[in-house]
Amino acid sequence: QVQLVESGGGLVQAGGSLRLSCAASGQYAMGWFRQAPGKEREFVAAISWYRDTTTYADSVKGRFTISGDNAENALYLQMGSLKPEDTAVYYCAARSGRVIGIKTSDYEYWGQGTQVTVSS
Repeated sequence: QVQLVESGGGLVQAGGSLRLSCAASGQYAMGWFRQAPGKEREFVAAISWYRDTTTYADSVKGRFTISGDNAENALYLQMGSLKPEDTAVYYCAARSGRVIGIKTSDYEYWGQGTQVTVSS
């Protein structure tokens, strides 16, 4: 049973930073997605199983950094220069394959989500 547990969400002012963490029950290719009220879940960032390849949505490129710690089976999302439009529930996801996935359908396993709210 794959378990993913996110933490690190909260309330931050625009321009601020937050670091999200995801504790996994094993090593996987993983990603971060987010869902704002009334909107579909969207891709944020992903990292390969080997942790050597990353990719980002254009909306967060240059502001967010995804990383993984294989020894700890942990995934991180360092978020900077936050904007009110980054407000959403952020989800950690894992997939059985070793390459990057950028679609929600690429991922079989999901965490419960953590709320990020950016005030203006």
